[in-house]
Amino acid sequence: MLPRHLRTGGSDLPGAESDQVPLIGYRPLTPDNGAASNQSGRESGADPLETAQAEPSPMKTTWYCPLDLSTVVEEEEDGVIYTVVVKQQHGGPTSPFSSVSRSQCVKAGTEEKLVLHLLHSFSMGDSSFVTIFLSTYRSFTSTERVLDILTDRLENPPGESEKSQTRQSFNKAVCTVFRTWLMEYPEDFRTLREPSRLLRLAPLLPQDSSSAADLRSKVLAIAEELSERALLPDAHKDEGFSSPPPDASKFEAATILGFPAALIAEQLTKIEMELFVRLVPYHCLGSLWSQRDKKGREGVCWSVRATVRQFNKLANAVMASCLWNRALRSQQRARLLEKWISVAEECRARKNFSSLFAIVSALQSNPIHRLRRTWQDTDREAMRRYEELSQIFSEKDNYFQSRELLKEEGTSKFANIDNKLNNKHVNKSNAQGTVPYLGIFLKDLTMLDTAVKDRLDNGYINFDKRRREFEVLAQIRLLQSSCKNCVFSSDEAFRQWYHSVPTLREEESYRLSSDIEAPSEPSPRSNPPTVIITQCPSLSSSRISLAGDADSHADVHSPVNNLLSKLTKHMRSPSVSCLDVDTSPPPADSTPAVLTPSTPTKSHRRSASCGNNPLNNNVQGSTADMRIIRIRMDLHDGNLYRSILVTSNDKTPTVISSALEKHSQDPKQASRYELIQLLPEGKELVIPATGNVFYAMTSSSVDFLVKKKGGGAALGLHAVSTETSATFPRVKAKPKRLVRALF
Repeated sequence: MLPRHLRTGGSDLPGAESDQVPLIGYRPLTPDNGAASNQSGRESGADPLETAQAEPSPMKTTWYCPLDLSTVVEEEEDGVIYTVVVKQQHGGPTSPFSSVSRSQCVKAGTEEKLVLHLLHSFSMGDSSFVTIFLSTYRSFTSTERVLDILTDRLENPPGESEKSQTRQSFNKAVCTVFRTWLMEYPEDFRTLREPSRLLRLAPLLPQDSSSAADLRSKVLAIAEELSERALLPDAHKDEGFSSPPPDASKFEAATILGFPAALIAEQLTKIEMELFVRLVPYHCLGSLWSQRDKKGREGVCWSVRATVRQFNKLANAVMASCLWNRALRSQQRARLLEKWISVAEECRARKNFSSLFAIVSALQSNPIHRLRRTWQDTDREAMRRYEELSQIFSEKDNYFQSRELLKEEGTSKFANIDNKLNNKHVNKSNAQGTVPYLGIFLKDLTMLDTAVKDRLDNGYINFDKRRREFEVLAQIRLLQSSCKNCVFSSDEAFRQWYHSVPTLREEESYRLSSDIEAPSEPSPRSNPPTVIITQCPSLSSSRISLAGDADSHADVHSPVNNLLSKLTKHMRSPSVSCLDVDTSPPPADSTPAVLTPSTPTKSHRRSASCGNNPLNNNVQGSTADMRIIRIRMDLHDGNLYRSILVTSNDKTPTVISSALEKHSQDPKQASRYELIQLLPEGKELVIPATGNVFYAMTSSSVDFLVKKKGGGAALGLHAVSTETSATFPRVKAKPKRLVRALF
């Protein structure tokens, strides 16, 4: 680096009086500014050679030092901790005066103070607080509690009179908060059990403008709806009845060949887009989604459950159409595979990643993947396209390729693919929305909820955690906005076929597959497999990229990604609870190389993790005093596996209690259960009743079983219906069954 006197030319620069201040910028000058000095040099009779050497360059630069100093501090005031950023900017050559700016945002606080901050955030410059609070408050409080706190405040408004400046600012904030709440989340008010809170609130709302009067009328209208519901409780009982199951005798699997692939993709996109637009983003919060199976919470996250059911229904339709007619020859069945590959490609062109993932995961499921002769008769070009589509949802680097596609195409009008496909099948006159695979967002929010504390050590609610969750929710809302103006026509013939597909349970699918192509030899495995949770050392380098970042709406280098990077330094990073219910023997002809000579072997590696790394308890980034294990129980509800963090201080009763609580059982009954580690080759290790689990377990497995003392074999090995399970099957790259991934 040049000495300071050479860089400054011996001149005193504004704001750079100290030798310790670095020079961080320059201002370009046009050559004309130096013309006078050069001309004087020529007139003084200087040597021509020296004059030529001193000829000015086309662009001249002058260094200056506009130094920005930022100070970040925390201030606590009346039950709220603020993060305060003070910026001091020194002036440049044209502005020698310095300026100081101050901004602050809420980091944590008590429940009451966070609610009241809704009315003060505008005056304090924390403009994003209202949006973040309304998106995430259900994680730490309830709608009834928020209304009670705000109503109490409205009964004692600030200011001496109605016309005082303080009162007018307060009334404006009140109208803004409730107008935003009613517009974005009207269901919060309509799901109240009774109208008393709204009837108490309405008279206290401001009445000094037409917008305030309109707000008041909306609140009273909702209160009237709640009153009618209370008087006529039976009026809504008929809602929600499911349609009868389809008649399997009327199902014609080969009918799907008569529909063009573009039409099928368009109808699937129409169904998926309608569900995605109705999705309530806060239903994806980890604190809500992870509690969906607890007693009394059967109705929570209904919008996510609807998306899950559609995902499973489509995967089931793919499997049923390929397996239902056992009399088909392998060449005929190969045409069905080619049809669904074409449909998947059309879904890709329409940016319908949810249907694309469902089709690919169904084709990669064990009952279809093991059909060696069928895959050998499949067109080579179709196989090549299928491999390309499969790579989109590769688990490598935490679904990096899928996230990159969402970042590039999330808000674009059309997919970034071969123009021939776009020009042939996609109507360019209408912009296309993007339907993402929701499981990626569920996984991110669940990991975030697990990794960050809900409250600080002093008991304050950690609002910084809510800001990070909001970044993910904002991405979902941005993608939803791209789908709201999309219009599709409905094809009744396809819809009738789609709803006539019978639901196949996993053992039924495998039985049909075995009837089509019998296994060449008996399975060497006698014990039911368990999904091994592997490490994610690449998580620190992964990027949570999705169109819709609050700053750029295109590229996300968010605190959520930084948080996940730090997470790998403190704990073993799981694939967020996977469940592989496998009741049928695996085929002996499952070697991927025999499918077709063009099938890459590397795309058929079995994995139940975020990456492709084998189990290794000494992987870099894992600390020596904690480990994540996976525990299943002898239950019939299908929710067999849960991830639990075990530290070096946890004894057996503590781990059993955590497992019981995770499975919605009574943790006080821990003394009636025993903890068993499931080892390779069917071996078991019984953990002592008072032992330290961390030191008692071996490093060869992270799978455990909790069962009653003296109990028999595990009861939870029954197949799970893919239609009724509120979970997503995940893409695997080796012959396998559809699995349930509990994000």
